[in-house]
Parts: sequence; C-alpha cells; structure tokens
Amino acid sequence: MDRRRCPRYAARMSAGLLHTASRLLRTLVVLAALAFAAAGGWHYWRLHRFDQAIAASAQRHGLPPSLLSSLIWRESRFDPACRGPKKEIGLMQVTETAAHEWAAAQYQADLPRADLWLPATNIEVGAWYLARAVQRWSHTRNDPLPFALAEYNAGRSNALRWSSACGADSRRYLDCITYPTTRRYVADILKRYRGAVVLPSPAK
Repeated sequence: MDRRRCPRYAARMSAGLLHTASRLLRTLVVLAALAFAAAGGWHYWRLHRFDQAIAASAQRHGLPPSLLSSLIWRESRFDPACRGPKKEIGLMQVTETAAHEWAAAQYQADLPRADLWLPATNIEVGAWYLARAVQRWSHTRNDPLPFALAEYNAGRSNALRWSSACGADSRRYLDCITYPTTRRYVADILKRYRGAVVLPSPAK
C-alpha cells in the first residue's frame, strides 16, 4: 500500500468506526427507553387490571375504591394467586372462615374454596368483610379505619383487646397494637391510602 495513503485510510477507518459506534449507542438508548416504557406499562397494568371489580365492590359496600386498592396492595401486591401462611387466598387474602360468614350473610350456600381464587369474588368477599368491620367501629369511633384494618388483619378479638387498652384515639391505637406485623400493616395501608400518617412508635 502506498504509504502516502495510509493516513487518509486510517482517518476514513476511524470516522467509520466512530459513526458505527454512534449508531450502535443510539440504538441501545432507544432499546433501553422502550424496555423502560414497557416495564412501566406492565407495572401500571398490574396495579390497575382489577379496577373495575374493585370499583363495583367498593360501591356495593360503601367503601372508597382507593382504600380497597391500598389493602390489596398490602395483602398481595395485586397477585391473584397469592397464598398466605395461614391458607389465606388471593388478592385480599380472604380466609375460608370469612368466606363462610359472607355466604351466610348473603343467605347462600358455602362458597367453594376454588371460587375464592376468582379475583372478582375474592374482592367482593374481602370488601364485605372490611365494610362490616368499618361499620362496627363507626358506632364508637370518629375514625374507625385503623380499628377496622386491625380487625381485618388480626381478628376482632385482638382489635377489641387493643382498643380497650387505648380508648377511642385512633392515633394512640397504633401504639396499643401488640403485634408488630399488624402495627406495620395498619400503618402501611393508612399511609398508602391517606398519604402522611403518624406511624406507630418503634417496638421496645
């Protein structure tokens, strides 16, 4: 090769490589942006694919849809196949006992366990159970929600025991919950539903 052409050849090669590298970088940026958008779309779909069933059950039972969504987020992260450690089922982690109580209240035969895996049915039973707890506490508490959420998570007997120790103050009630997991459960849902919330004191 003519030595006089080597610098020109090298320059053309360098320019070509830079151009190729630039195109490759732009392609990677576009692919990354598409992947990010797809991930965001999937996340949105995951959180909102049950909105219609949530809205329907919320309306039937006089609850805000955002409250049900907050509870579902805390219970199952919107996974309809979620299984709890004590055989809780589905989106709202409904127990068979709660399902039996719901069926009795509707004057229906016992609900088959398999039906609780159906998202709309699971949401309906869970919404009924939560609404019943809210209604119970509404008679004696200005803010029944912390008490109702504690009942949903830990059972009525525990919620009553904690209430008897603290009285009607819903903010103080969080500190009276002796189960750390339930304290965090109530605080998490209230924070997601209402925004800022006074968190319980650290467990001693």
